[in-house]
Amino acid sequence: MKIAPEGYPFVGAFAVITVAVLIFLNPLAAVVPFGFLLFMLYFFRDPERQLPVAEGFISPADGRVLSIVPQFEREYLKCNSMRISIFMSPFNVHVNRAPCDGEVLEVKHTPGSFKAAYRESASLKNENTAMLMKFDSANVLVRQVAGFVARRTVCRVAPGTSLKRGERYGMIKFSSRVDIYLPCDVEVLVRPNDKVKAGETVLAAMRAKA
Repeated sequence: MKIAPEGYPFVGAFAVITVAVLIFLNPLAAVVPFGFLLFMLYFFRDPERQLPVAEGFISPADGRVLSIVPQFEREYLKCNSMRISIFMSPFNVHVNRAPCDGEVLEVKHTPGSFKAAYRESASLKNENTAMLMKFDSANVLVRQVAGFVARRTVCRVAPGTSLKRGERYGMIKFSSRVDIYLPCDVEVLVRPNDKVKAGETVLAAMRAKA
């Protein structure tokens, strides 16, 4: 089972604690740290994904679609967009993937609060990391949002990086949310409460030009 690099310290720490308790205390006492070790292995799992044949913007995160709303994005896109918000529970895979081919134009981490990620206000008020990508003639914004449990967003790329559709680019530690802002004229292919998978589920497609 592949583990995301961000999980190595957690897995290593609980493995050491489990062994230490097993040696210096007793097997029964080691059950608790061993349970945490198993959870960390499960949480930081990083399974391979099969890219869909269908064209379109794929989900950057595993989870449940919270909302789909048209929104004027003021800070990065500075234009009308379609925002799709995805809530990630502690039981989802938390590795994030690029929704499309493109070049990273900007990455910005913004400190903030740690309110519940499913709240509408969490998108802008919570601690978050925004990644702006150049896609053909349009720009796409993906924002990793920390939640009540999640306390750190991880973006592994920097401006100038070229990403391929479905390529891993970061993760959020523990429950969280990802917002993706797409061109406003896309055809959205998912609905609120749909379950989606990073790198596999097509969220939206560009409309054919007349």
